Amino acid sequence: MTIGNTTETALLAKIFNATAIPWDAVTDLELHLHTADPGEGGITTTNEATYGAYAPILVARNAGGWTVAGNTADNTALVQFATCTSGSNVITIVSIAPSGSTTIIASGLLSSSITVSTGIRPQFEAGDLSMTLD
Repeated sequence: MTIGNTTETALLAKIFNATAIPWDAVTDLELHLHTADPGEGGITTTNEATYGAYAPILVARNAGGWTVAGNTADNTALVQFATCTSGSNVITIVSIAPSGSTTIIASGLLSSSITVSTGIRPQFEAGDLSMTLD
């Protein structure tokens, strides 16, 4: 996964200036689906999915939502988006944002794209979403 530019700046300010991260108190993270890379400077609505009934979903920002071990964080449980009611998209990227914000914390290319059309429900099994800091 790639860390967004705004998050990189916030992390550097936290480390070197003891400045609070703007979303530190947020208790949920939003997952967004994208049809193309929003880029490090993009926001959650950049190339965001548009299929019928699509909406970002919330994942708790705690051990119930994410398992952190070493330098890697993985989704702890099944993550399911709404079932497509119309239209279609080919999903290639997932992004993570603080709840209620358009700021992308991180985004990453899926190992294989997801073709979404009527009746298809995009989902990720526990451990499918993985972020490593190196």
